Amino acid sequence: MKRSLHLQLSLMMFLEFFMKGSWFVTLGTYLKNNLGASPLEISSIFSTQSLGAVAAPFFIGFIADRFFNAERVMGVLHLLGAGLLLMMYRADNAASLYPYVLFYFIAYMSTLALTSSVCFRNLRNPKKQYPLIRLVGTAGWMVAGFAISYGFHWDSKGAVAAGALQNTFLLGAACSVALGLLCFLLPATPPLKKDQPFYWGDALGLQALKLLKQKSFLVFFLTAIIICIPISFYYQHANPFLVATGLPNPTAKMALGQLSEILCLLLIPFFFARLGYKKMMLIGIGAWALRYLLFAYGNGQDLAFMLILGIVLHGVCYDFMFVVGQIYTDSIAGDQYRSSAQGLVTVAMYGIGMLIGFWVAGLISEALKAYEGTTYWRYVWLSPAAMAVACMLIFIVLFKEQPVQDPVPSEEL
Repeated sequence: MKRSLHLQLSLMMFLEFFMKGSWFVTLGTYLKNNLGASPLEISSIFSTQSLGAVAAPFFIGFIADRFFNAERVMGVLHLLGAGLLLMMYRADNAASLYPYVLFYFIAYMSTLALTSSVCFRNLRNPKKQYPLIRLVGTAGWMVAGFAISYGFHWDSKGAVAAGALQNTFLLGAACSVALGLLCFLLPATPPLKKDQPFYWGDALGLQALKLLKQKSFLVFFLTAIIICIPISFYYQHANPFLVATGLPNPTAKMALGQLSEILCLLLIPFFFARLGYKKMMLIGIGAWALRYLLFAYGNGQDLAFMLILGIVLHGVCYDFMFVVGQIYTDSIAGDQYRSSAQGLVTVAMYGIGMLIGFWVAGLISEALKAYEGTTYWRYVWLSPAAMAVACMLIFIVLFKEQPVQDPVPSEEL
């Protein structure tokens, strides 16, 4: 692979994740502290990510795969995203912010698929070369967190009160413009399905519904949806909680979760040989319950180590459930349903599961708003902890591991 191509694709991936990390991590804090959004308004805005995950396959399948080069579609979407981020910066209440975030995520979730497509189409040996490029994306997310905390100091209590987090939208917009322009310099990646018909069911992976006749895959499928309900609490509440509890530089510390993702991903082959699918996914589900218990009883002062440990568990939580789940799905589906099955599971988790989860998080937060301070946050975190424990017990009883093909670790973080 030419060094220039490697640098181009790495920079593309870095900016793709830096851009989202620059504003999305602190979004809950900004909505609550600066726009005065209610819990249900916050959950509604966060749910746009799930709606974008459902809409993206239709956009990719109907437009990008048939009419235009992938890199050009990406360039247009990122320039459009820059404009939407500027409108978010100007919005002065949750209601006016909502449509901009919704359209942004429809565009952004589409570009996520297109970045992978551009990489795989232009790399000579994707299985070997893509993981290193994808890791640069994770580094981009981490750098965004460090920049907010240590570079700009926008997430300190005083800065939050002064409205400094509004600047995160400007940072994201600048990054989006840079990435949009870069996309037009990427190698030409023409559409592959120009003359093929488009089927709505294929975009959602509905061909793979036949796999649900297998009891074990059905149990995994339902578990993946259920566990996304407590997971949504983390994305919606973690940063506001860490700011409220007084943990210094909370956004940078949350980036430690991405570092643990990298380490856990490297350890997956080692654990596979010793534990298998069921035990690894159980560890992942159990880690979510432990994380929320640590959040429920930790604080930003003498028990800050509990919060840090809860953040660092992110790698175990995510990789041992989602990445292992992707590998399990790939092994069960086989060549006939491989792409369709991955699409179905992705829509189920990021679309259905997290959409339900964001609304449940909002309803529970609304019900608990009579409480204050430590008591409020303790009940907020005990709720998803209980859900994760219930999910774990269901999985223990009902999931029966079947002999499948040798796993190949996924590159997706």
